Amino acid sequence: MDLAYIPSPSRGVLNLGPIPLRAYAFCIIIGVVVAVWLGSKRWVARGGGRHTVGDIAVWAVPFGLVGGRLYHVVTDNQLYFGEGKHPIDALKIWEGGLGIWGAIAFGAVGAWIGARRRGVPLPAYADAIAPGIVLAQACGRWGNWFNQELYGRPTTLPWGLKIDKTLPDGTVVQGIYHPTFLYESIWCVLVAVLVIWADKRFNLGHGRAFWLYVAAYTVGRFWTEWLRIDEAHRFFGLRLNDWTAILVFLGSVAAFVLSAKLRPGREDPDSIDPQATAERAEAAAAAESAPAGDAPVKDAPVESASGEDRADAAAEPVPDTPAKLSKDSEKPS
Repeated sequence: MDLAYIPSPSRGVLNLGPIPLRAYAFCIIIGVVVAVWLGSKRWVARGGGRHTVGDIAVWAVPFGLVGGRLYHVVTDNQLYFGEGKHPIDALKIWEGGLGIWGAIAFGAVGAWIGARRRGVPLPAYADAIAPGIVLAQACGRWGNWFNQELYGRPTTLPWGLKIDKTLPDGTVVQGIYHPTFLYESIWCVLVAVLVIWADKRFNLGHGRAFWLYVAAYTVGRFWTEWLRIDEAHRFFGLRLNDWTAILVFLGSVAAFVLSAKLRPGREDPDSIDPQATAERAEAAAAAESAPAGDAPVKDAPVESASGEDRADAAAEPVPDTPAKLSKDSEKPS
């Protein structure tokens, strides 16, 4: 008997009349908002403009969604093509199925386009947005929880995930499994903390914060992928995504080391966002050219009084001043 477990949602869609509100989509949207918010704060701290990250995200996010879906469909094509399958299902992104590898690769292409239009160096932008990206992944993984998908092997651990669903082929799945969505979500939060700490501690620049994020993420992804039991292509005993994690890890470590040797330190704040730099220069020039006003003269404090108070004050005898007393004393008695 399982005395403790994590329950799965009974459904992942809330129908608002004819409009379906899907939890998976909401998790992705929340992730995008978090990424842009944190990325903007980090970009401004590096000397960039407040709206730069959002402007570039307009390009990066759509490219990332398309790339993530393409990677999933290509690597799991047996789910959509072949006898008894429906290729149109490949377009149903709301049912789950986004490959992070394709999302990052295509998202980088979109970010490159946006960065070129803005005149921003892509490595500096990638460093600023890296912790936000991995936090977006942490949010997105909860979409798998709502869809009851991508769980791991059966387990008797008290934090096991209860699955009770019917697959498209009619197979009923019931049991307690490893909540790999939760493992990866927690790991992504830890990676974000690591990148933020390392960036401040070692003054990372020229793409190194981004490569640190990629390398750290692949370590956790290798482990969670090893636990998963959903259908996947295997080569030499390992799932395809495990091999992808290994290759991406080696590539990101090599890029980190190469960047540290060729371009140590961090970018000059005035070089990462020309538009923001120009705006700061214009503001400084305007402040210097503004005419200096006369120094404000402090008026003596004036006490307010009513008409009756002023009349009473006028009626009271004025005490003799020292000068008057002195003059009276000189008069002969």
